[in-house]
Amino acid sequence: MALTREMLKGMALTEEQVSAIISEHVNVTSALKEQIKEYKTQAELLPAVQKELDDLKKSGGDWQDKYNKEHKDFEQYKQDIAAKEAESKVKSAYSALLKENGIGDKYIDSILRVTDFSKMELEKEGKLKGADQLSEEIKSDYSGFIVSTETHGAGTETPPADPNSMTKEAFEKLSLAERMSYANEHPGEVSNLLK
Repeated sequence: MALTREMLKGMALTEEQVSAIISEHVNVTSALKEQIKEYKTQAELLPAVQKELDDLKKSGGDWQDKYNKEHKDFEQYKQDIAAKEAESKVKSAYSALLKENGIGDKYIDSILRVTDFSKMELEKEGKLKGADQLSEEIKSDYSGFIVSTETHGAGTETPPADPNSMTKEAFEKLSLAERMSYANEHPGEVSNLLK
């Protein structure tokens, strides 16, 4: 039922009261009409927003799946870092063991590149488990890379030849001028050669 002037006059209201009520009624209905327009505009946008939401769900997947994947990748990364650190410590201990067994410094890097560290473990003190057995394997497998640090003098049974001494055969091979020059420089030696 609509609010009309006749209906208000039938209620025994004065003209001023009827005008005030009608004016207020127009203001309220105008505001409601504006709200209705706004809601209609928003309602028209709803299918597009719903489509966008559905597309995001399809393309983005479930956030929990993303979280689980990221968490799994991060845990794998931490394990990889821990494994690399452990292998680095094992390599360092094995390198020290190679040095202890006399392997030359220039060969150690090459040996480390071909060594399988997956079966080697460290003890609490930082030394390799089974170091004695590993030392024996190093001595047998890499014996060609062991550098000797001992020095030996010349044998006394065959002393080194004097570089200034001349043999009779070498003297005879010299030219006459070279023989005369050598004889003037080493007269005692030449007399022994000519006997």
